[in-house]
Amino acid sequence: MRPSERTGRLGVGIIGAGRVGPVIGAALAGAGHALVGVSAISEASRERADAMLPGVPVLPIPELVERSELVIIAIPSDQLAALVKGLAETGAWQPGQLVLHTAAPFGVEVFAPARAAGVIPLAVHPAMSFTGTSVDLARLAGTHFAVTAPTPVLPIAQALVVEMGGEPVVVDEADRAAYAEAIETATTFSTAIVEQAAGILSGIGIERPGRLLAPLVRSSVENALTRAGGPLPG
Repeated sequence: MRPSERTGRLGVGIIGAGRVGPVIGAALAGAGHALVGVSAISEASRERADAMLPGVPVLPIPELVERSELVIIAIPSDQLAALVKGLAETGAWQPGQLVLHTAAPFGVEVFAPARAAGVIPLAVHPAMSFTGTSVDLARLAGTHFAVTAPTPVLPIAQALVVEMGGEPVVVDEADRAAYAEAIETATTFSTAIVEQAAGILSGIGIERPGRLLAPLVRSSVENALTRAGGPLPG
């Protein structure tokens, strides 16, 4: 089925029940799409899937792919290529099927084995730190998503982001590695700095140092972001 022939409602399968997959699934369900299943292996992932996606069946990956019009792959980046290739080798991918991954470092080239089977590839990364809880659903509103896709289907990826309340930002295939580096730098350094400062304060006897640091860190980050690109949205 060509994208232009699709209805607005898609049957969505979620591969990966870490912090990102169930939140993306819940956001798409809130936009009117139907969740056909989620893959979850560990006990923690099953509990997360049950909490975020109540009533959605836990399915083996091949069955989930077979049932889905849109497959969301939300797994660690270093596992993505092997999964795509493995499913291609078993003939799991279907012509016209939308397949979207959330890995920051990759565009759509990682989907080469699946594209040979006729899938429609989308790379959509939310620039947000996830908790894997319902708190993330509110945070998605206004979050920017890096979007990479072939030009004819780019509007599909952008529309999915808008449905989740996000802001799509097009990132070229060749720029995904640099984008991922920027995301990793911001995440790693902000976490490390807060933990180091909290440790120093704890060492001098200040209880719950996070409460002291919160307004300082937020205002400092907001000031830095303003200098980097204008005032934050209200």
